[in-house]
Amino acid sequence: MFRRTLLPIPFAAMLALAACGNNNVSTPASSPATASTPAATVSAQDAVTTATPIKHVVVIFGENVSFDHYFATYPQASNPVGEPQFTAAAGTPTVNNLANNNLITANPNALSTSPNTAGRTVGSVAVAGLGLPAADLLPFRLDRSQANTSSQNHAYAAEQLAYNNGAMDSFPLFTAAGSTIAGSTGAFATKGQVLGYFDGNTVTAMWNYAQNFALNQNAYTDTYGPSTPGAIEVVSGQNNGVVVTGGTSANAIPDSTGGFTLVGDLDPTGDACTIAAKSSPTAAMSSANKNIGDLLNAKGLSWGGFMGGFNLSTVNANGTTGCARSTFSQVLNATKADYVQHHNWFQYYPTTANLAHTRPTSTAVIGMTDPLDNSATPVHHQYDTDDFFAAVKAGNYPSVSFLKAPAISDGHPGNSDPIDEQAFVTKVINFLQQQPDWKNTAVIIAYDDSDGWYDHRFMAPKNSSFDSTTAQSAGGVTVAGTDNLSGTGQCTATGAVQPQGVNGGAVNGRCGPGTRTPFIVVSPWAKVNFVDDTPITQASVVKFIEDNWLGGQRLGNGSFDAAAGSIMNMFNFSGSGNNPTVYLDQNLGTRLSAPPAS
Repeated sequence: MFRRTLLPIPFAAMLALAACGNNNVSTPASSPATASTPAATVSAQDAVTTATPIKHVVVIFGENVSFDHYFATYPQASNPVGEPQFTAAAGTPTVNNLANNNLITANPNALSTSPNTAGRTVGSVAVAGLGLPAADLLPFRLDRSQANTSSQNHAYAAEQLAYNNGAMDSFPLFTAAGSTIAGSTGAFATKGQVLGYFDGNTVTAMWNYAQNFALNQNAYTDTYGPSTPGAIEVVSGQNNGVVVTGGTSANAIPDSTGGFTLVGDLDPTGDACTIAAKSSPTAAMSSANKNIGDLLNAKGLSWGGFMGGFNLSTVNANGTTGCARSTFSQVLNATKADYVQHHNWFQYYPTTANLAHTRPTSTAVIGMTDPLDNSATPVHHQYDTDDFFAAVKAGNYPSVSFLKAPAISDGHPGNSDPIDEQAFVTKVINFLQQQPDWKNTAVIIAYDDSDGWYDHRFMAPKNSSFDSTTAQSAGGVTVAGTDNLSGTGQCTATGAVQPQGVNGGAVNGRCGPGTRTPFIVVSPWAKVNFVDDTPITQASVVKFIEDNWLGGQRLGNGSFDAAAGSIMNMFNFSGSGNNPTVYLDQNLGTRLSAPPAS
């Protein structure tokens, strides 16, 4: 158990200091003027007792990437002339990916056209053949020039059908979307695009972070399905207990106990941008739900959810503001709105929502319960990503920070791409490595869902669900219920248990673990060039925060945090915590010889 021999600063005192615009402890005015060495100042966050040397965790929560989509051939890149190069260090571990499982040239998804014009049955669902050449139904390398891909079908039901009870052979049939980019050819222009993968010549930054820090190859979403369930699970480990307003939706299914479980994307009820978009129906989590922010608040710890585009008073360079703030991407050759409300973790909870996007009263109180905020809809720890950089620069570095990039940089196909994504990720990590508190920081790069992209690794359900009543559409067919992994109305396996909802009792809509996604830890304390195989899920992020700052306290109410795997094996806390800094080019993802200008 790690302990800093520092006196903790009472939270009330911290707020008083913050209200004065200074969150550091200063030398009293009565101190002798002749003192030769001023007393070292210790931030309130660094003074908090933690179980490890980590005093600050930053979760960069990206969008819609399967593990194989980014790491299918890691650490071997093609290295064509004219693209960023990647050469693996000697001794780089073998990764459980397509290249090491003979799945690039011999893949079961080719069966989806055998024969390619005939139908076949997946589970109990009859589907038509795709009529594609067999060559278009094998995994293939996406070139850097193909960074702008289509978003695949990543619905709860569609992903279960694609996984086909572990056969992993039905992605083109159920989660595929062909390219909408003009001039597309070959498999990229067909439903075979779902089998495409990038390598270290495009996702160069991610490969460099994996090379120099720690990568987990056995990380999954807590349940099948898209962004919103993943967003709330990474902060709560729970997607049951949703309240739907303005009608009904197949994205919130009856849980069998009189309530509802969120399995799809719905905008948060009452968010100013939800209202501006006239979204309906909308969703919020019930008052019985808690998230990690609630536990941190109860202990007086500083934290924040930092969303790109959240500050509605900012005017972008292109003149856009409010909910219509937008940014142009050269990769996409398109302009996309910065703020995506259904990605905003904490806006679904009455205790942590900042529905009016109220601004903090000063940079010094970012991360704290704002003592000067008397608005009807308080700040509740919700900010813009710009506020994160401003707060850290000012010496007010929250203990726990969740970051979501502006939409063009969040990695979500259709409104982002891996090149724009790595520009944001490297900006954050380059910046943090130049801060005094890098020495006790851990950055976690994780994802909300797989986007339906092909991945070959399957974890049999530990948590069952049996919804057969909510009709869903996938691959051009309508299925009776959301659960279709192991049979009609079934998502289960030997030994799986139907999990509890927030009010007790077994509920539907929580089948998982779901899809495999990348998970990287970048820290002076991370193991170097290390590949971890510990099974983890999104709720493992919650568990790490609970174990490090909260003495192992759990959310309860059926949260997956208690059963989630631990990420502790990705760290070397018996070491010195002196891993070299790794500065990367924001566009190319390649290593820089010196820190970039801040």
